[in-house]
Amino acid sequence: MASARKARIGAAFAAAAEGYEASAGVQRIVARHLAEMAGHERLEPGAQILEIGCGTGLLTREIRQRWPDAKFTATDLAPAMIAATARQGLAVRLLAMDGEAPAFEGPWFNLILSSLTFQWFDDLPAALARLYSLLRPHGSLYFATMGAESFASWRAAYAEEGVAPGLPAYPSLADLRAMLSPFGDAFACEAHYPLDERGGQALIRHFRGIGAHIPRPDYHPLGPAVMRRIIARFDAAGGKTGYHVLFGRIIYD
Repeated sequence: MASARKARIGAAFAAAAEGYEASAGVQRIVARHLAEMAGHERLEPGAQILEIGCGTGLLTREIRQRWPDAKFTATDLAPAMIAATARQGLAVRLLAMDGEAPAFEGPWFNLILSSLTFQWFDDLPAALARLYSLLRPHGSLYFATMGAESFASWRAAYAEEGVAPGLPAYPSLADLRAMLSPFGDAFACEAHYPLDERGGQALIRHFRGIGAHIPRPDYHPLGPAVMRRIIARFDAAGGKTGYHVLFGRIIYD
Protein backbone atom coordinates (compact mmCIF):
# COMPACT_ATOMS: atom_id res chain seq x y z
CA MET A 1 0.00 0.00 0.00
CA ALA A 2 1.34 3.45 -0.90
CA SER A 3 2.28 5.78 1.95
CA ALA A 4 0.32 8.98 2.49
CA ARG A 5 3.24 10.94 1.05
CA LYS A 6 3.42 8.76 -2.05
CA ALA A 7 -0.33 9.23 -2.47
CA ARG A 8 0.15 13.02 -2.37
CA ILE A 9 2.99 12.82 -4.90
CA GLY A 10 0.87 10.68 -7.21
CA ALA A 11 -2.09 13.04 -6.90
CA ALA A 12 0.12 16.07 -7.71
CA PHE A 13 1.46 14.44 -10.86
CA ALA A 14 -2.03 13.29 -11.84
CA ALA A 15 -3.28 16.88 -11.58
CA ALA A 16 -0.40 18.06 -13.78
CA ALA A 17 -0.71 15.34 -16.43
CA GLU A 18 -2.79 17.25 -18.98
CA GLY A 19 -0.46 20.24 -19.26
CA TYR A 20 2.76 18.60 -18.11
CA GLU A 21 4.76 18.76 -21.32
CA ALA A 22 4.21 22.51 -21.71
CA SER A 23 6.30 23.01 -18.54
CA ALA A 24 8.71 20.09 -18.96
CA GLY A 25 11.43 21.57 -21.18
CA VAL A 26 14.32 20.38 -19.02
CA GLN A 27 12.64 17.01 -18.47
CA ARG A 28 12.44 16.53 -22.26
CA ILE A 29 16.14 17.31 -22.71
CA VAL A 30 17.20 15.06 -19.83
CA ALA A 31 15.11 12.18 -21.21
CA ARG A 32 16.81 12.56 -24.58
CA HIS A 33 20.27 12.68 -23.02
CA LEU A 34 19.54 9.57 -20.94
CA ALA A 35 18.30 7.70 -24.01
CA GLU A 36 21.45 8.71 -25.89
CA MET A 37 23.59 7.35 -23.04
CA ALA A 38 21.76 4.04 -23.15
CA GLY A 39 21.52 4.01 -26.94
CA HIS A 40 24.64 1.92 -27.47
CA GLU A 41 22.92 -1.06 -25.81
CA ARG A 42 22.41 -3.70 -28.48
CA LEU A 43 19.33 -5.67 -27.51
CA GLU A 44 18.10 -8.81 -29.23
CA PRO A 45 14.55 -8.75 -30.64
CA GLY A 46 12.15 -9.57 -27.83
CA ALA A 47 14.44 -8.23 -25.09
CA GLN A 48 12.59 -6.96 -22.02
CA ILE A 49 12.73 -3.23 -21.14
CA LEU A 50 11.26 -1.59 -18.03
CA GLU A 51 10.75 2.16 -17.56
CA ILE A 52 10.21 3.57 -14.06
CA GLY A 53 8.19 6.81 -13.95
CA CYS A 54 7.09 7.19 -17.56
CA GLY A 55 5.07 10.36 -16.95
CA THR A 56 3.52 11.55 -20.21
CA GLY A 57 5.97 9.53 -22.30
CA LEU A 58 9.00 11.79 -22.83
CA LEU A 59 11.47 8.94 -22.32
CA THR A 60 8.97 6.31 -23.43
CA ARG A 61 8.96 7.71 -26.97
CA GLU A 62 12.76 7.76 -27.06
CA ILE A 63 12.93 4.13 -25.90
CA ARG A 64 10.34 2.89 -28.38
CA GLN A 65 12.17 4.62 -31.23
CA ARG A 66 15.56 3.14 -30.32
CA TRP A 67 14.44 -0.42 -29.56
CA PRO A 68 11.31 -0.99 -31.68
CA ASP A 69 11.48 -4.81 -31.36
CA ALA A 70 11.77 -4.95 -27.58
CA LYS A 71 9.03 -6.03 -25.18
CA PHE A 72 8.53 -2.82 -23.28
CA THR A 73 6.77 -2.18 -19.95
CA ALA A 74 6.37 1.45 -18.82
CA THR A 75 5.21 2.29 -15.30
CA ASP A 76 4.20 5.32 -13.27
CA LEU A 77 2.86 6.05 -9.80
CA ALA A 78 0.03 8.22 -11.21
CA PRO A 79 -2.69 6.49 -13.29
CA ALA A 80 -3.39 9.82 -15.05
CA MET A 81 0.19 9.83 -16.35
CA ILE A 82 -0.26 6.25 -17.55
CA ALA A 83 -3.42 7.36 -19.36
CA ALA A 84 -1.55 10.23 -21.03
CA THR A 85 1.09 7.82 -22.33
CA ALA A 86 -1.56 5.30 -23.40
CA ARG A 87 -3.17 7.86 -25.72
CA GLN A 88 0.02 7.96 -27.80
CA GLY A 89 -0.34 4.42 -29.17
CA LEU A 90 3.27 3.42 -28.54
CA ALA A 91 2.80 -0.37 -28.37
CA VAL A 92 3.91 -0.42 -24.75
CA ARG A 93 2.56 -2.40 -21.82
CA LEU A 94 1.52 0.19 -19.20
CA LEU A 95 1.32 -0.42 -15.48
CA ALA A 96 0.46 1.84 -12.52
CA MET A 97 3.21 1.02 -10.03
CA ASP A 98 5.44 2.58 -7.39
CA GLY A 99 8.92 2.19 -8.87
CA GLU A 100 10.35 1.86 -5.37
CA ALA A 101 8.24 -1.27 -4.84
CA PRO A 102 8.25 -2.96 -8.27
CA ALA A 103 5.61 -5.58 -9.02
CA PHE A 104 8.23 -8.02 -10.32
CA GLU A 105 10.59 -10.54 -8.80
CA GLY A 106 13.70 -12.13 -10.23
CA PRO A 107 15.75 -11.36 -13.34
CA TRP A 108 13.11 -10.10 -15.78
CA PHE A 109 14.71 -7.27 -17.70
CA ASN A 110 17.59 -6.67 -20.10
CA LEU A 111 17.34 -2.91 -19.67
CA ILE A 112 15.76 -0.65 -17.03
CA LEU A 113 15.56 3.13 -17.51
CA SER A 114 14.24 6.00 -15.42
CA SER A 115 14.41 9.75 -15.95
CA LEU A 116 13.89 12.19 -13.06
CA THR A 117 11.87 9.84 -10.87
CA PHE A 118 14.29 8.45 -8.29
CA GLN A 119 14.36 11.75 -6.36
CA TRP A 120 10.85 10.88 -5.10
CA PHE A 121 11.99 7.60 -3.54
CA ASP A 122 12.16 7.27 0.26
CA ASP A 123 15.28 5.07 0.22
CA LEU A 124 17.30 5.33 -2.99
CA PRO A 125 20.08 2.82 -2.10
CA ALA A 126 17.49 0.15 -1.26
CA ALA A 127 15.54 0.93 -4.44
CA LEU A 128 18.68 0.58 -6.55
CA ALA A 129 19.34 -2.84 -5.01
CA ARG A 130 15.77 -3.95 -5.77
CA LEU A 131 15.94 -2.78 -9.38
CA TYR A 132 19.36 -4.38 -9.79
CA SER A 133 17.82 -7.69 -8.74
CA LEU A 134 15.40 -7.43 -11.68
CA LEU A 135 18.19 -7.35 -14.27
CA ARG A 136 19.10 -10.37 -16.33
CA PRO A 137 22.81 -11.27 -16.60
CA HIS A 138 24.63 -8.44 -18.41
CA GLY A 139 21.49 -6.30 -18.17
CA SER A 140 21.78 -2.56 -17.49
CA LEU A 141 20.04 0.08 -15.38
CA TYR A 142 20.29 3.69 -16.59
CA PHE A 143 18.81 6.59 -14.66
CA ALA A 144 18.77 10.35 -14.20
CA THR A 145 17.92 11.92 -10.86
CA MET A 146 18.12 15.29 -9.15
CA GLY A 147 21.44 16.48 -7.75
CA ALA A 148 22.36 18.59 -4.71
CA GLU A 149 23.05 21.79 -6.68
CA SER A 150 19.54 21.96 -8.14
CA PHE A 151 17.84 25.36 -7.67
CA ALA A 152 20.86 26.67 -5.77
CA SER A 153 19.91 30.35 -6.11
CA TRP A 154 16.34 29.62 -4.96
CA ARG A 155 17.69 27.79 -1.91
CA ALA A 156 20.02 30.74 -1.26
CA ALA A 157 17.08 33.13 -1.08
CA TYR A 158 15.54 30.98 1.66
CA ALA A 159 18.86 30.83 3.51
CA GLU A 160 19.11 34.62 3.46
CA GLU A 161 15.74 34.73 5.21
CA GLY A 162 16.94 32.19 7.76
CA VAL A 163 14.44 29.52 6.73
CA ALA A 164 14.58 26.21 4.86
CA PRO A 165 12.82 25.47 1.55
CA GLY A 166 10.51 22.53 0.97
CA LEU A 167 12.91 21.10 -1.59
CA PRO A 168 14.39 17.72 -0.66
CA ALA A 169 18.09 17.30 0.12
CA TYR A 170 19.21 15.72 -3.14
CA PRO A 171 22.46 13.70 -3.28
CA SER A 172 25.75 15.09 -4.57
CA LEU A 173 27.71 13.31 -7.28
CA ALA A 174 30.00 11.93 -4.55
CA ASP A 175 26.95 10.68 -2.63
CA LEU A 176 25.62 8.88 -5.69
CA ARG A 177 28.99 7.33 -6.45
CA ALA A 178 29.06 6.01 -2.89
CA MET A 179 25.58 4.50 -3.39
CA LEU A 180 26.79 2.78 -6.55
CA SER A 181 29.98 1.43 -5.00
CA PRO A 182 28.43 -1.94 -3.95
CA PHE A 183 27.74 -2.67 -7.62
CA GLY A 184 30.75 -3.93 -9.51
CA ASP A 185 30.25 -2.24 -12.87
CA ALA A 186 28.73 1.21 -12.32
CA PHE A 187 29.43 4.85 -13.04
CA ALA A 188 27.87 8.26 -12.42
CA CYS A 189 28.24 11.69 -14.01
CA GLU A 190 26.49 15.05 -13.80
CA ALA A 191 25.15 17.92 -15.91
CA HIS A 192 23.52 21.30 -15.32
CA TYR A 193 20.43 22.54 -17.16
CA PRO A 194 19.32 26.18 -16.80
CA LEU A 195 15.62 26.94 -16.57
CA ASP A 196 14.15 29.40 -19.07
CA GLU A 197 11.72 30.69 -16.45
CA ARG A 198 12.81 33.89 -14.72
CA GLY A 199 11.59 35.07 -11.32
CA GLY A 200 10.25 33.43 -8.20
CA GLN A 201 6.61 33.39 -9.23
CA ALA A 202 7.50 31.76 -12.54
CA LEU A 203 9.58 29.13 -10.74
CA ILE A 204 6.69 28.27 -8.42
CA ARG A 205 4.41 27.94 -11.47
CA HIS A 206 7.00 25.66 -13.08
CA PHE A 207 7.04 23.35 -10.05
CA ARG A 208 3.25 23.18 -10.07
CA GLY A 209 3.10 22.73 -13.84
CA ILE A 210 5.13 19.53 -13.61
CA GLY A 211 3.51 18.31 -10.38
CA ALA A 212 6.76 18.68 -8.41
CA HIS A 213 5.51 20.85 -5.55
CA ILE A 214 5.07 18.29 -2.75
CA PRO A 215 7.58 19.34 -0.05
CA ARG A 216 9.87 17.12 1.97
CA PRO A 217 8.09 15.39 4.89
CA ASP A 218 9.48 17.64 7.65
CA TYR A 219 8.76 20.94 5.91
CA HIS A 220 6.86 23.63 7.84
CA PRO A 221 4.89 25.93 5.49
CA LEU A 222 5.89 29.57 5.53
CA GLY A 223 3.57 32.54 5.79
CA PRO A 224 2.82 34.77 2.78
CA ALA A 225 4.96 37.66 4.07
CA VAL A 226 8.04 35.41 4.32
CA MET A 227 7.39 34.00 0.87
CA ARG A 228 7.13 37.50 -0.59
CA ARG A 229 10.51 38.37 0.90
CA ILE A 230 12.07 35.16 -0.46
CA ILE A 231 10.71 35.85 -3.95
CA ALA A 232 11.97 39.45 -3.74
CA ARG A 233 15.47 38.26 -2.76
CA PHE A 234 15.51 35.68 -5.55
CA ASP A 235 14.32 38.20 -8.13
CA ALA A 236 16.83 40.82 -6.96
CA ALA A 237 19.65 38.28 -7.47
CA GLY A 238 18.60 37.75 -11.09
CA GLY A 239 15.70 35.34 -10.72
CA LYS A 240 17.46 32.52 -12.56
CA THR A 241 18.14 28.96 -11.47
CA GLY A 242 18.40 25.47 -12.91
CA TYR A 243 18.58 21.72 -12.53
CA HIS A 244 21.60 19.74 -11.42
CA VAL A 245 21.08 16.23 -12.82
CA LEU A 246 22.98 13.09 -11.88
CA PHE A 247 23.18 10.23 -14.38
CA GLY A 248 23.96 6.69 -13.33
CA ARG A 249 24.47 3.31 -14.95
CA ILE A 250 24.73 -0.14 -13.36
CA ILE A 251 25.49 -3.35 -15.27
CA TYR A 252 24.58 -6.72 -13.81
CA ASP A 253 27.82 -8.76 -13.94
